[in-house]
Amino acid sequence: MSVSGESGDRAQQLRQKVQEMEQAAERATDPQERKRLKEKARQLKQQSGLEKGMGSGDIDPMV
Repeated sequence: MSVSGESGDRAQQLRQKVQEMEQAAERATDPQERKRLKEKARQLKQQSGLEKGMGSGDIDPMV
């Protein structure tokens, strides 16, 4: 597998993890647990650069 394929797989895994956390937060009945999950998802997005669109497939970093 190429390096770009591996980074694409990693980005996909991170997006999936963030989505799972956000869904768990929506299902959480405890307000503190909901807040914790949302914050964790936000931090993961920020760390991975997903908030800026990097790795999301909708921009070309070479342009």
